[in-house]
This record gives sequence, C-alpha cells and structure tokens, in this order.
Amino acid sequence: MRKNRRYWEASADAYQTQHGPQLSRLGRWGTWGIPERRVRALGDVRGLDVLEYGCGAAQWSIWLARQGARAVGMDLSAGQLAHARTLVARARVPVRLVQADAERAPFADRSFDLVMCDHGAMSFADPYRTVPEAARLLRPGGRLVFNIASAWHFVCWENETDRPSDRLQRPYFGMRRWDEETVDFQLPYGEWIRLFRRNGFAVEDLIELRPSPSARTTYPWFAPLAWARRFPAENIWAVRREG
Repeated sequence: MRKNRRYWEASADAYQTQHGPQLSRLGRWGTWGIPERRVRALGDVRGLDVLEYGCGAAQWSIWLARQGARAVGMDLSAGQLAHARTLVARARVPVRLVQADAERAPFADRSFDLVMCDHGAMSFADPYRTVPEAARLLRPGGRLVFNIASAWHFVCWENETDRPSDRLQRPYFGMRRWDEETVDFQLPYGEWIRLFRRNGFAVEDLIELRPSPSARTTYPWFAPLAWARRFPAENIWAVRREG
C-alpha cells in the first residue's frame, strides 16, 4: 500500500494531464471509455448512497452525483484528491471526498447501497481485504461493482514488449500480486467467486468489456485495440450483498 501511495502522489499531476481528457467523458468504463449506457453495470443510482472506492480525480463520483446518487469519493492519494476537489467544485455537485486506505475505510457498517470503482481500490489493494471491507460497508441487498484488468491480460502480459501477447506468458493458477511500478492484484476467476461467497455476496454478472472497432484511448499501452477486440483486457464484476 505504501508503494502505491508513493506512486500516485508522484504521478497524479502527470496522470490527470495525460488521461483527464478521456476521463472527463463521464460515465464511461475502463481504458477504452465504454459508456455505462451500453454496459448497464450500475443500474439506476438515484437516491443511493454510493462509494467510489479509489476515486482518483472523482470523475465517476461527479457522474454519479449528476444521476441523483449521494456520492462519496475515497482515495489513498492526496494528489489525486486535489484534482478531485477542483473537478467537483467546477461541476458544482455534492460529492464528499475522503482520503483513506481502502483496506480500512473510515465509514460505519452498512453505510452504502453501492460500492463501485473503475481500476481503483479493487486493482491496487488486496482483494482478501477489500472484499470483506466492501461487504462490511454495504447494506443488505447492496452491490459491489468494479472494473479491473482481466485474468487474460495478466497471463498474456509480455515483459519484453511491455504489452499483452497472443501467447500465455505466466501461470494462471496462483496469481495474486503483480509488483512493478505499482502493486496490482488479480485472482483466478474461481477464486474470486469463492471469495465473494465467503463474504456474503452473490454473483450477478461478469461483464467482459470489448471496445468498438473505432475506439480511441489515452491508454494504448494497456492493450492494443486489435488485442482487446479479440480477448477481454478488462472485466466488470457485479455482486450483491445477501441479507
């Protein structure tokens, strides 16, 4: 967690300069900016208490507030939250911003109806801590919805070319922690499902994102368009907290 905090504090300004234009197209998922109106992962958020779990500059929180949610954006990085404060003020929407560690969120039990993120805390914190924490934060019937890099992306990533390959590069079984510039986390699909079930979640959907043939991105290094059209580079888990 300390490594990730150092990385985001050092890179927040450059990150928002590079990716802000894409992220400002609000309500879009992942590195290819696929619209929520097409994905339909979140559903109707009007009147819901929603936590953006690793919010960066809070672009999703702003979109959520505009849809009628009571949005809270939480992030580990003060640098990212400085950008969030600027964007929230400019948008003139009621978004509460909190600096905190996603593995120990400073909220009471059952505070939220929806916990969501898009390459946020569920990518950069240990799922064996964040999934139980999300379960604690959610009311019965509440949902955890998050987008992360897919297992395909993880096992096909080729260090020599710094991009995903058409061939498997590392074992699928046993994957959990990927330590490079940042510390990222990934689990096999079955392990995700067992982790959800142990923490009182029922799986509603696994949405494997596929960009359109004409998609553009400010993250071309993540996965070339031709690769992401053939294999799912990202997927959204949608799970519901049982009563």
